[in-house]
Amino acid sequence: MNSEKSLDVQNVEKICIVHFIRPEIKNSLSIQTLRELKKLLLTLESDANIERIIVTGSGDTFASGANLKEIAATNADKAREFALRGQDLIQQIYRSKKLIMAAINGYCFGGALDFAVACKKRIASPKAVFCHPGVSLGIITGWGGTQMLPRLIGQAKALELFLTAKRVDANEALQIGLIDEIAENPLESAVNFAELTELS
Repeated sequence: MNSEKSLDVQNVEKICIVHFIRPEIKNSLSIQTLRELKKLLLTLESDANIERIIVTGSGDTFASGANLKEIAATNADKAREFALRGQDLIQQIYRSKKLIMAAINGYCFGGALDFAVACKKRIASPKAVFCHPGVSLGIITGWGGTQMLPRLIGQAKALELFLTAKRVDANEALQIGLIDEIAENPLESAVNFAELTELS
């Protein structure tokens, strides 16, 4: 397993900012990344000093989905284990008592879109692009996006994304309710929102 860290974490008062820091592999949500995220979120969930969590990317990518090299090398049993690992993380985000926000700086594909949908607020750069590319690869997300995305944007639009691998830009994402806001600097906007809505 690659020992290089996938995340960088910075605490600013009661806000925790989490960066995906593997832009050379499009910040893929590899097994290692899923493990790091689960461990971090478990720690933050019980940390009374942290009230807001903001997750953002690096380079031109928020995050991509599962690492395709890992998927190609897996068998049926390991594939099920990997799917359950992703589902567990997405549910952990969705059910968190903290306000978890996605500051989407660029490409947000596959499992990363499931991740963003599970967050309570999504702020995107004008350059952000959203896509579920699985159909073009002969696969479909197994992390819960098929349940959460229709609840957010409606069944018809969700099916369009799942069945066509259509790429959605920030303007359309805002129009269909996939994101809450467009900002030139989504991280800065998320921090400002977190400060303004800080719990006492």
